[in-house]
Amino acid sequence: MKTLHIIPSIEARSGGPAEAVKRLATELRVSGHTIDIVCLDSSVRADKTDDVAFERVVRLGHYAGKYALSFRLVRWLIQHGRQYDAIVVDGIWQFHSAAVVFSLHPKKIPYFVMPHGMLDPWFNTGHPLKYAKKLVYWFFVERHVVGNAKGVLFTTESERELARKSFPLYTAKETMMTIGTAPPPSIEMTEVEKWRSFPEADNKKLILFLGRLHEKKGCDLLIRAFHDLGNSTNDYRLVIAGPDNNGLAAKLRREAERLGISERMTWLDMVKGADKWSLLRAADVMVLPSHQENFGVVVAEALACGVPVLLTDKVGIWQEVVAYGAGLADEDTQQGVTRLLAQWTSLPDDAKAAMRAAAKRCFNDRFHVSRVAQDYVALMSGRTGS
Repeated sequence: MKTLHIIPSIEARSGGPAEAVKRLATELRVSGHTIDIVCLDSSVRADKTDDVAFERVVRLGHYAGKYALSFRLVRWLIQHGRQYDAIVVDGIWQFHSAAVVFSLHPKKIPYFVMPHGMLDPWFNTGHPLKYAKKLVYWFFVERHVVGNAKGVLFTTESERELARKSFPLYTAKETMMTIGTAPPPSIEMTEVEKWRSFPEADNKKLILFLGRLHEKKGCDLLIRAFHDLGNSTNDYRLVIAGPDNNGLAAKLRREAERLGISERMTWLDMVKGADKWSLLRAADVMVLPSHQENFGVVVAEALACGVPVLLTDKVGIWQEVVAYGAGLADEDTQQGVTRLLAQWTSLPDDAKAAMRAAAKRCFNDRFHVSRVAQDYVALMSGRTGS
């Protein structure tokens, strides 16, 4: 089976959707299935280290503005759309999703849409002007993208339920398809220990946030919670690692300085490859204090490393994690995140060890990419119901 994914960017800095597609493509190749990518990255500046996962990566470049307007994409889809057994649009609200209305739909070429949480009504609150613009765009374009899709793929039941509340005149052929990741590669313990013993860490236990710096991620809550616990976090260092695409890091750093905890924190840019896996394994716990997260690929990655996770109840898979005893969850408020850290830091060592074992069980049972690949092939080939 040969499938095509249409995505704005395949670069790692773009976040979880790109990473999930890479892991899925790698697994599918083992059984003779392939994924091609068409995206709007520039081929000149591209990081092509992960291209080996795909049969073909087409970088069209030359798009206009944040909306990524690209008539090249429309022409490319018209020319090549019929070459594929299935087509998936990853994400919405940029021109790459609108392009299917102009190219695939008129030719009756079916496609799936995977919103990756972008139909969550959280994005509509607090930004009335932005919501008004999106509402107009929804009526004229995006509801047709969603409504005409062969299937709209939701990763969790909560994501599906929230999508129904996001915009008026919502109709979709709703389908469930989870995402996951591959087990971590073998890492020398010396690589893990370097994160625990680098000079400023002073062999303290690491509380890790790993991901894009974005207002929805709740890093401000995490920083204040770390401060509010005072002496109970003396044995810990807070590590915030991830790309800053929106200039949020400077604001977060100023908050840490205001609270007087800068010396107890470490800031890292995006961590990839072996460095990412060794950093995860070095963590005592990983925290994702998000206000909105349809899935959270980094949660699956932490669980694969046997690292427990602290989540808010706005992370789509929190219930599975808690059910397995692989982590803790609370509300996405200052009090909720503070309670999570307080619970973790007060846990005895044997309880933490049990949670680490549960983390690996949870990953193997629910989020291993081999299970995801089987479901993907069945769905794309029409061998499963919605």
